[in-house]
Amino acid sequence: MDLEARSLQPNVKAVLLAKLREYKSDLNNLKSEHKRLASANSNQAARDDLLESGMADAMSVSANQRGRLMMSTERLNESSDRIKESRRTMLETEELGVSILQDLHQQRQSLLHANDTVFLLLKNKLHGVDDNISKSKKILTNMSRRMSRNKWIISSIIVVHVVAIALILYFKLSK
Repeated sequence: MDLEARSLQPNVKAVLLAKLREYKSDLNNLKSEHKRLASANSNQAARDDLLESGMADAMSVSANQRGRLMMSTERLNESSDRIKESRRTMLETEELGVSILQDLHQQRQSLLHANDTVFLLLKNKLHGVDDNISKSKKILTNMSRRMSRNKWIISSIIVVHVVAIALILYFKLSK
């Protein structure tokens, strides 16, 4: 989350980093409370010893109270185990989330790089196509001009030949 928040725009980044710090402090508070509860469980044996020494007067303590005490102790132990399991699951989930965010960040960078590369290639190719179209247009214009010029030249040659033939016939027939 920290990596993702730092890569955002500055106005959004400040808000998200403040929330992230708040969440981290809450997590640290929960961790310290969990440690306190876990240390209370280690003192469970000491409490049991105190209760047993206080139960020296077995006549005054009934079997019902002892059963309830055992059930409460068992529930407390089960709750502690569930808290430990939940904490382990939370840490695994957090690690998985960080890993996924890193993978997504790398994929985003790859996509952005690929997009830039494709854009540059297309831009260069389109520029080349425009140049080729301009050259083709110039070539076709020149060919059209040459074709018109050649038509005029051929037409004038034909006219000159016709005039020459007419002159030759005129001089041959007039003598």
